[in-house]
Amino acid sequence: MAKISVLDREVKIRRHSDEDYICLTDIARYKDSDRTDDLIRNWVRNRNTIEFLGIWERLNNPGFNPVEFDGFRKQAGLNSFTLTPRQWIEKTGAIGIVSKAGRYGGTYAHKDIAFEFASWISVEFKLYLIKEFQRLKEEEHKQLGWDIKRNLASINYRIHTDAIKENLIPPELSRAQINFVYAAEADVLNMALFAMTAKQWRDTNTDAKGNIRDHANAAQLVCLSNLESLNALLIADGVPQRERLDRLNKIAIGQMKLLVDDAGVKKLGKKT
Repeated sequence: MAKISVLDREVKIRRHSDEDYICLTDIARYKDSDRTDDLIRNWVRNRNTIEFLGIWERLNNPGFNPVEFDGFRKQAGLNSFTLTPRQWIEKTGAIGIVSKAGRYGGTYAHKDIAFEFASWISVEFKLYLIKEFQRLKEEEHKQLGWDIKRNLASINYRIHTDAIKENLIPPELSRAQINFVYAAEADVLNMALFAMTAKQWRDTNTDAKGNIRDHANAAQLVCLSNLESLNALLIADGVPQRERLDRLNKIAIGQMKLLVDDAGVKKLGKKT
């Protein structure tokens, strides 16, 4: 569950059916923290709201019950007409609004609907809500882009370690000795690309979190993925480690010169 701050109010956002749903209860607190349920019910029973919800459900919900919807629409506007979110959901099969009980409960709505409710509460609050929601999505996209690049490097690293296992590690080695070989080969790549080992980086970056590769930029991660595949092939061909390091370093220098000038990699780097 994500949270954003809108005009000093905390607004929760949760994923539901792979969509973003924003807490209407939190939005209502901006107007009256003691009457959030009443505010939501008053909004739901409004004729314009019912029309809006009906159109949204018809566009997004194949299981929407139009007969029950027509009944609500005919009654809307009457002084005696009442409608709660739960009644709307149960009668029409609506999916745009969900009602959750418990510690993190409340009434949530699809972002399209939540923005409409926020406009009814306060136009100013709606604008700030949209701004903060967009900022959250941008941060999530940046993180997603980083995860994709790290996963790419991890997949290629598996190819690299498999080549080490099949070609460099005799069966009689102990686990500690095997781990040493893996670490040494990882540092072949680190030296070729970063000109330092993992330990040297840690010793000079004592306050940094993660490892040397966690702090690589987009161009370096692309180059690292390429070096892992190339080193796996060189290992399989029986090329000695010293010679591999020299060749990989020259390849890394050539690739980085191209990558730092590549428009696509520059654009990718801005998202990280």
